[in-house]
Parts: sequence; C-alpha cells; structure tokens
Amino acid sequence: VQVVESGGGLVQSGGSLRLSCAASGIAFSMHSVSWYRQAPENQREWVATIGTNWLANYADSVLGRFTISRDNGRRSVFLQMDSLTPEDTAVYYCKLHWQNNDYWGQGTQVTVSS
Repeated sequence: VQVVESGGGLVQSGGSLRLSCAASGIAFSMHSVSWYRQAPENQREWVATIGTNWLANYADSVLGRFTISRDNGRRSVFLQMDSLTPEDTAVYYCKLHWQNNDYWGQGTQVTVSS
C-alpha cells in the first residue's frame, strides 16, 4: 500500500492551494479518506473526511474555506484550500481508513505567509 500526498507549497495569505492524495495497492473506493495537519509543536489535528458515499465533514476551523473531494477512478482525494491564513501552516497528511486499518502518507508542507 502506498499513499502519496502532493501539492503543498508556499502561498500568501488569502491565496489557495489544492492538495492531492493518491493511493495504490488498495481497494481505494472502499476506504474513507481524511486529511490531517500538524503544525510545529502542535498535535496532529483532523481537517476533513470524505466517506465512501462522498459525504464530507470538516473541522470548524476550515469549514467554508476547504473542500474535500474524491475521484475513485483516479484513486485520489483532493483538498481545495481557499482563503488561507498563516494559521493554516502545517504539514498535511492523508489517511485512508477501512475497518480496522489506517494507511498514512508521508505528508506535504503548506506554508502561508502573512
């Protein structure tokens, strides 16, 4: 199983980024997929989840600014991040979940400058 995030980078406050999470070696459509983030010296926090039925849920801190979506044909999940602020600076991780199994990616850095 391989989970790979991409799309991070440096952006100015108010800008946008689109993160991607691609998975291989797994029955992708059977897994819910979540994004988490971890800022320096902070605990990892949940950002958003999209279920196998495409139902999406968001943390209050990103509701209305971030949009999670999935493309089962491409075995990928996306996180569209708009109206970014410096508080969104973190390493963003993708996690696939099914039954008792979790699969994490290595993370992608997002830095928002003021």
